[in-house]
Amino acid sequence: MTETLERIKAEVWGHLETAQCAYIATAETDQPRVRPVTLFDIDQKLWIATSARSGKARQIRRNPNVEFCIPLSDQCGNGYIRIAGVAMVVSDIETRTSIARQIPFLTDHWSGIDDPDFCLIRTTRVEVEYMRPGSSEAHTFMA
Repeated sequence: MTETLERIKAEVWGHLETAQCAYIATAETDQPRVRPVTLFDIDQKLWIATSARSGKARQIRRNPNVEFCIPLSDQCGNGYIRIAGVAMVVSDIETRTSIARQIPFLTDHWSGIDDPDFCLIRTTRVEVEYMRPGSSEAHTFMA
């Protein structure tokens, strides 16, 4: 029996209901760069907070195409969610205030949303690939 796309999407978004440790890929000229981030799904968008001086913030300003990978088990290759999207640094104070309230580690790294080193990045989902742990079939859909 073939699963419905809506059921697969619901399963993916269910994984994102809480903050996730994810890996973000950005580009620095022709070299890909991958590093871990804490990824939040808020208001149907993906959010990360980082230093304004970080490589990822600098790279996103130059090339907004990013991809996240969230492993779904401790075993390599045993389930994942990949999300490709377009990222942008958010400077709107209302948005920064609203989203910052939902970032539990904000005050561990920054003095607040007005801290010049606080960088909020929003990614609009474009394409999602999902493989359940233990499966050998990936499902791809546009978000």
